[in-house]
Amino acid sequence: MNREQLDRWCERGILGLVLAILIYGPLAIGAVRLQEFFVVQTLTIGVLLLWLARVWLNPRPKLLWPPISWAVLAFVICAVGRYLTCDIEYVGRKELLRILVYAALFFAILNNLHRQEATQIISFTLIFLAMAISLYALYQFLTHSNRVWHFPVRFAGRASGTYISPNHLAGFLEMLLPLALTYTLVGRGRAMTKIFLGYAALAMIGGIAVSGSRGSWAACLVALTILFAVLLFHRAHRLPAGLFLLVLLGGGVWAVAQTNLFHARINLMKVGDRVDLDVRMVLWETAVRMWHDHVWFGVGLGHYDHRYRAYRPASVQLQPEYAHNDYLNLLADWGLVGAVIVGLGLVALGVGIVKIWKHVRRSENEFGLSLSNKFAFVLGGTIALLALLVHATVDFNLHIPANAILAVTLVALLSSHWRFATERYWFSVRLPGQFVASGTLLLVAGYLGQQEFRLGREWVWRERANQSPALSLERAALLEKAGAAEPNNFETAYQLGEIYRVEAFQGASDYEMFADRAIAAYQRAITNHPFDGDYYLGWGMCLDYTGKHAEAETIFLKANELDPNGYFVAAHIGRHYVETAEYAAARPWLERSLRLSQTNAIATSLLQIANERLLEAATNPTVRSLLDRVR
Repeated sequence: MNREQLDRWCERGILGLVLAILIYGPLAIGAVRLQEFFVVQTLTIGVLLLWLARVWLNPRPKLLWPPISWAVLAFVICAVGRYLTCDIEYVGRKELLRILVYAALFFAILNNLHRQEATQIISFTLIFLAMAISLYALYQFLTHSNRVWHFPVRFAGRASGTYISPNHLAGFLEMLLPLALTYTLVGRGRAMTKIFLGYAALAMIGGIAVSGSRGSWAACLVALTILFAVLLFHRAHRLPAGLFLLVLLGGGVWAVAQTNLFHARINLMKVGDRVDLDVRMVLWETAVRMWHDHVWFGVGLGHYDHRYRAYRPASVQLQPEYAHNDYLNLLADWGLVGAVIVGLGLVALGVGIVKIWKHVRRSENEFGLSLSNKFAFVLGGTIALLALLVHATVDFNLHIPANAILAVTLVALLSSHWRFATERYWFSVRLPGQFVASGTLLLVAGYLGQQEFRLGREWVWRERANQSPALSLERAALLEKAGAAEPNNFETAYQLGEIYRVEAFQGASDYEMFADRAIAAYQRAITNHPFDGDYYLGWGMCLDYTGKHAEAETIFLKANELDPNGYFVAAHIGRHYVETAEYAAARPWLERSLRLSQTNAIATSLLQIANERLLEAATNPTVRSLLDRVR
C-alpha cells in the first residue's frame, strides 16, 4: 500500500470518527456530562492523530485557511489566556477543553472533509439521525413518557427525544430541518432518496412541534420564511417549494387546531397583560450587570453560574447554570473582547457565504431543472445557522456539546466551499510548515489526552463514592482519593466538608477532630471557588457547634456578602442567632428568608422557635419588671 492509499484511508478514518462524534453526541443526552464528553474528546484525539499522519503521508499537503479561521484561532488564544487568569481554575479548564475540542474539529473538518462526497455523507447521516430522534420524541409525546433512555425528565407534556431538555432537542432539529428541505427540493438525487429526505423533514417538524419549545418555533418560523422566500424567487424551484410550503401550512394549521400543546405553551407566556419569558428577562439583566462590572474580559470561562449569587435578584432563587441567552452569556463570560472576536467570525462567515453563493448556484434555464447538491448544502446550512442564531436569544444550545459540535461542523463545511470561489486560501505546506503543523497537532492531542487521564481518574473515584452510603466515612475516604487526583475540584472538597460536619454533629468524643477536618475541607473549597456562600455556611456551623460563636458570625456575614439575596444564606444566619439565643437578631433574617422563598422549612421552623422564645421572655415576670424600669 503506497502513501497515497494510506493517506486516503486516513481521510476515511477522519470521516468515520467525525461521524461517530456527530451521532454519539445527540444520542448521549447531548454529551453534557463529563463521562459522555470523554468519549467525544477521545474521538477528537483520534481525528488529530489521523490528521497528523496525513500531514506526512500526503505528497502535496495543503492547508485551507479562509478568513473565518483567523477568528477561530483568535478565540482559542483568548480562551487560553482567559483560562490562565480565571478565578475558578477547575471550571475554566473544563470550558477550555470544550473550546479546544470544538476548534480542533473545525480545523480538521475544514481541511480533511471538504470533498462533496464527505459533505453529502455527513449531511445525510445527520438528517436520518434527526429523523430517528424525532420519531422517538413523537413516541414519547404520544405515550406520555417521562423518561429519556433510563433518565427521568421533568417536562410534563413535552418530548425531548434523546436530550434531557426539549429546548435542546429542538435546537438540534432546527439545524437539520433546513438541510433536509433543501436536499429534497433543490438537491440532486434519486426519487426514492428524495422521498426519504422529505419524510425526514416532516418527522423533524413533528419533533420540533412536540418539543413545545417556543424559542425554536419562532426560530423555525423565521428560518423557513426566509428559506421559502429564496426558493420561490427561483423559477426552477418555485413549484416544488410552493407545494411543500402548502403542505407545511396545512399540516401546521391542523396541528394547532387539534392539539392543546401549542395553546398551553403560548398561554404560559402570558401573566396578566405582560409577557413572562420564564424569568429569562431577570437572568438577562443579571448577565448585563456582570458584564458591566467586567467589561473587557468578562467574569471568566464558564463562570456565569458560579458568579451568579452576588448578582442574584430577590425574585429568582434558582441556580440558572446559564443566562438562557447565548449572546449575553458570551458577554458575561468573555467580555467585549470575546464578543468582538465571535462577531468578526460571524461577519467573516457571512461574507464567505455571499462570495461563494454565485459559484455554487447553478444557472437556471427555461428548459430544465437546475439541481445542485452544493447549492442545497450552502442554502440549507446557512438557514440552519440562522435558525440557531435566532433561538440563541432565548436559550443556550451552544453550551450543549452535541449541538455546539453540529454548529461547528456546519460552519466548517460551509467555509470549505471557499475553494469553489477562489484558490487564494489554499496554502502549500512545505517541510517547516509540516513540523509546525505536526507540533501543534501533537500539543493539542497531548493536552486533551493528559486532561482526560487526569479528570478520568477523578471521575472514577467520584463514581465509586456516589455508590457508597451517603454522608458516610466510606464515601469520605473515596472522595479524599478523588481530591488527590484533582485537587482543584471545589465540589469534592465541599462534599468532604459536609460528611465531616455531619460526623462531628453526631456528638462523639472526637467531634472536634471531625469539625476541624470539615473546616479544612470548606477552606479548600473556598480557595478553589471563592464565590459560593454555601462553603462559608458549613464553616460557620462548625464554629457554632464548637462554641466559637463570634468567629462564626464573621463567617456567616461573609456568606451574606457573597449571596445577599439568597434565602438559604439568610435562613442559616437566622439559625446562627437562634443557637446563640439572640432571638431578636434572628427574626429579621428568618423573615427575610421567608420573603425570598415561602416554601422554606428551615426558616419556618426556626422563626417559630424564635417567636416562642421572645414571647416567653416577654411574659417572664423578671423581664417585665426590667422593661417597666426602662420605660
